Amino acid sequence: MSFENGRKVAVITGASQGIGAGLVQAYRKLGYGVVATSRTIAASTDPDIVTVQGDIAHADTAERVTRAALERFGRIDTLVNNAGIFLAKPFTDYTVDDFAAVTAINLAGFFHLTQRVLPHMLEVGGGHIVSITTSLVDQADKNVPSVLASLTKGGLNSATKSLAIEYATRGVRVNAVAPGIIKTPMHAAETHETYAGLHPVGRMGETSDIVDAVVFLESAPFVTGEILHVDGGQNAGH
Repeated sequence: MSFENGRKVAVITGASQGIGAGLVQAYRKLGYGVVATSRTIAASTDPDIVTVQGDIAHADTAERVTRAALERFGRIDTLVNNAGIFLAKPFTDYTVDDFAAVTAINLAGFFHLTQRVLPHMLEVGGGHIVSITTSLVDQADKNVPSVLASLTKGGLNSATKSLAIEYATRGVRVNAVAPGIIKTPMHAAETHETYAGLHPVGRMGETSDIVDAVVFLESAPFVTGEILHVDGGQNAGH
């Protein structure tokens, strides 16, 4: 079926809490139908939010998410690759399991779902892909060892530019938001003061800061291939 009145549809990963949950609500306020996925996401009482439980690292989850969007709404206009893992360890302390977990979510998750939704964006004349990466890719910090983040999220930054150019004449825009450290459930309250000090502005980011950036990109038709740093000045320096 086609979504009523031709309204647009967004697919959002990592959607059960934090930035992902904020994005779900933001896109609903924009009038979008939403397919929200994570490993633990609960059913929604909103008929225009479809939830799909699953590990985005697995190709079958990407297939189920795409199918759910088409069966309920008949189209896909936006994909926000929000799901991700961040492990801060000295490089030689990373284990094989760490490497497998981070690359599975951050890279394979992006690959499987983006590859599946792109053809459907082209069917409706265009679309928008946004990935959530990290400012540490461009401005490493000795206080936050982050090689696996740089390896994987840095790959997403490069893929963002490559896809933006590949599809620039076909109506699909591709961008990324590179956050600083955001107040989400993954950061215990006792760490907030330390993390705030890592940002030149002296505070951590809020979920709303990242949500607002994604919404801006959604409404910016001349912006593609952009890595938008929303990081309290981290990328500018220290």
